[in-house]
Amino acid sequence: MCGIAGWVNWSRDLSHEETTVRPMGESLAARGPDAAGVWLSEHCAFAHRRLIVVDPVGGAQPMTRRFGDRTFCLVYNGELYNTDSLRRDLIERGYAFHSYSDTEVVLVAYAAYGPAAVERFNGIFAFAIWDQQEQTLFLARDRLGVKPLFYSPVDGGWLFGSEIKAILAHPQASHQVDAEGLAEILAVGPARTPGHGIFRHIHELRAGHTARISKSGCALHPYWKLTSYEHTEDEETTARTVHDLMVDTVERQLVSDVPVATFLSGGLDSSVVSAIAARYFQREGKSPLHTFSIEFANMDQFFQANEFQKSLDGPWARKVADFLSTVHHSEIFDTPDLAKYLLLTLPARDLPGMADIDTSLFLFCERIKQKFTVALSGESADEVFGGYPWFHRPESLQAKTFPWALRTADRMSILHPDTIAKTRPYEYVQSRYADALAEVPRLPGESAEEARIREISYLSITRFLPTLLDRKDRMSMGTGLEVRVPFCDHRLVEYVFNIPWHQKTAGNQVKGILRKAMKGYLPDDALERKKSPYPSTPHPDYVDLVRTSFQDRMSQPDSPLRPLLNMEAISDWVQASYQKSEHRPWFGQIMAIPQMFHYLMEVDDWLRTYRVELV
Repeated sequence: MCGIAGWVNWSRDLSHEETTVRPMGESLAARGPDAAGVWLSEHCAFAHRRLIVVDPVGGAQPMTRRFGDRTFCLVYNGELYNTDSLRRDLIERGYAFHSYSDTEVVLVAYAAYGPAAVERFNGIFAFAIWDQQEQTLFLARDRLGVKPLFYSPVDGGWLFGSEIKAILAHPQASHQVDAEGLAEILAVGPARTPGHGIFRHIHELRAGHTARISKSGCALHPYWKLTSYEHTEDEETTARTVHDLMVDTVERQLVSDVPVATFLSGGLDSSVVSAIAARYFQREGKSPLHTFSIEFANMDQFFQANEFQKSLDGPWARKVADFLSTVHHSEIFDTPDLAKYLLLTLPARDLPGMADIDTSLFLFCERIKQKFTVALSGESADEVFGGYPWFHRPESLQAKTFPWALRTADRMSILHPDTIAKTRPYEYVQSRYADALAEVPRLPGESAEEARIREISYLSITRFLPTLLDRKDRMSMGTGLEVRVPFCDHRLVEYVFNIPWHQKTAGNQVKGILRKAMKGYLPDDALERKKSPYPSTPHPDYVDLVRTSFQDRMSQPDSPLRPLLNMEAISDWVQASYQKSEHRPWFGQIMAIPQMFHYLMEVDDWLRTYRVELV
């Protein structure tokens, strides 16, 4: 993968602005540690950082090609998994190629098909193309939003970048955050409303969208969205289709000029991906697949099963690895690792994130990167197949808010009355929830139960999944590791979204249709294992660490966060953290009180280090 950034301006000459645009690219150096490039023209300047995965020589960027009297320049972050078929089609249309990189295929496809080219792509991507003749900038992002892309208007032009930091590296960028942006951080975070860049004049290009930017402004276009249709196939046919889609998707994503590994937690999703990959490696006569799992020291001593986490991953990961005959690596971390790198991930994510879950994932990716450049992960299977508790628990199904964030009132209680008056957090969350529900593609004649499941599925794919994809992209690319996510293949997502609930839960099992589809690929007990989320440390030392660190921060008179909080309510939360109580996450499945302290410390650090101007 890579990092991209750029600046277009029709009122000034940018051909001598390397000293302005290069730092935008350098801010993304972790995303592309292998090469850097800058391209300058009169009204457009691009910067690129490259992580070499395919065609080391032919895939260099920025990439410029001339077609007749038209010149295009491309900066691209991503991978196309149908590169070969697209190249064949373009050659048949008379186009020539100088490399075997997917980068050139993207550029030539745009020259051939224009903006509609994105509809032919199967992959994960974010890219920008400058049309020298028309003096226009074209931006595009993949259907599920696996790869990030932000843009911002500035005086006389526009900025864009893979990450917010690339935009903020430009001297004209604004660091202002208004009431809406603050509400995103304090009431919605670590999730984020699609399209929202938090900073006042920074926007996210939404998943499945393109943008055409010209002198007259920015025109957004949605080229893909989930649609609803009646599913007419029986359960056996549905399972076969899911099987075929899964195998095709994983095998497409194993193509690389560098070795590929997989994440393997021992849960269903990563085990399925690893099983398909292991079979492919064996069939192709490749060396055994390498698999990686993460564990925390003393998990068996401190772990307590609850309705969100049923069992430890470690033994299951080893069991599956033995069954698949992979070379397995169990990466073990301890609380001192988290203590040392408590706020490590903020510069990678640009915004407050998922606390220790981010930190451990960053360190995990760092370990994998020591041996591999590309890995496959099981991300998004729970959103697509309905694996989360909120698909099955009455209180979540009946909730009038996002089902992964049922404790909005608790979150509001720790805010200062002035902060509440400014951000109106409860009303803000309700408004965003109503906006999301209004987007749901309805299916006439559906029962109330099926209609609600469709809502939860849509919310999970378009509102919760982006948080996890953002985490996976930032933590992996922050270490120079490319992580691919087969369950985000749009063909699979479109198909499974419309499978009726009684088939998705075939055999009265959570994600039953996936289990049925992959029968024989895993040991039966591993195939039927109950869901367990990405691990968070249960060690009491972590609780003590974040509680003490948070209290120390709040005692500092220059803390920018302290005036935003209700310190009396905070004291109640601190006292509650000393008590053993029922696990009640305030976000997702495992972010409870300790993670709230960690998150708030990240907010405090973000306000400081990103020079946030609250307006």
